[in-house]
Amino acid sequence: MAYGISTYAYFWRISARAPRPLTLLDMLQDTRDLGGEVFQICDYPDIETYDDARLADIRAAADDLGLTLELGTRGVRPAHLLRYLDLADRLGVTLVRSMMNTADHRPGTHEAIALLADSVPAYAAAGVTLGLETYEQVSTDDLLTVVRAVDDPHFGVVLDPGNSVARLERPADVVEATAPYVVNIHVKDFAFTRRDGWVGFTYAGCPLGEGLLDHRGMVDTVRPDERGIHQIVEHWLPWQDGGFDATARLEHQWTKHSINTLTRSK
Repeated sequence: MAYGISTYAYFWRISARAPRPLTLLDMLQDTRDLGGEVFQICDYPDIETYDDARLADIRAAADDLGLTLELGTRGVRPAHLLRYLDLADRLGVTLVRSMMNTADHRPGTHEAIALLADSVPAYAAAGVTLGLETYEQVSTDDLLTVVRAVDDPHFGVVLDPGNSVARLERPADVVEATAPYVVNIHVKDFAFTRRDGWVGFTYAGCPLGEGLLDHRGMVDTVRPDERGIHQIVEHWLPWQDGGFDATARLEHQWTKHSINTLTRSK
């Protein structure tokens, strides 16, 4: 098991609001500087436009830094998943995260099972694991129905218990239900705060250990050390009143804090 960082931990620093958005090479170097061992290129569609030479450069840079690469995308259509399997081969990736839905495709469980039956065997043959993430658009029960029906050791769940709160699913329940099928963990803490005038709540990220994520309980239940499951740092950091510089500075601080907290928990 290793700790790593996702592109989601650089959300603002790679956004259009950044004066000079970080590149993948910048993020790889920063991950190594912070003590990460894995870098997950997640929901980063530019990677699909890279030619062979550029992909080789990314793989070589990760190798030089001693980093393991992972990929993340969305959707279960076979052609798209096989495109990411090809990218995985070129980048030396053995874990690809996806999600059930895309902007133009929301399959039910039966359709998802049928579609995944066309692509998961190819992943298994290549030694690449595909994981579907827990999140509010798909109930955990439906997600597990798909995972159990496909029934392949190279197919499982990417656990992010904070996502499912918006579906009124308790994080502890999501952890307990998915634990046998987890192949990857996204680590981000989260909390509710009252809005001005106490009219409702804001649900957003917070530094690891300061919110509602029971990280120790999740680790005890899933047992990532025993099972070789990587824990990947993400954030839900709101834009700060101080603008980009303040937001980027806090984003970096949260990432450093998360990696340091995870490392101390070994």
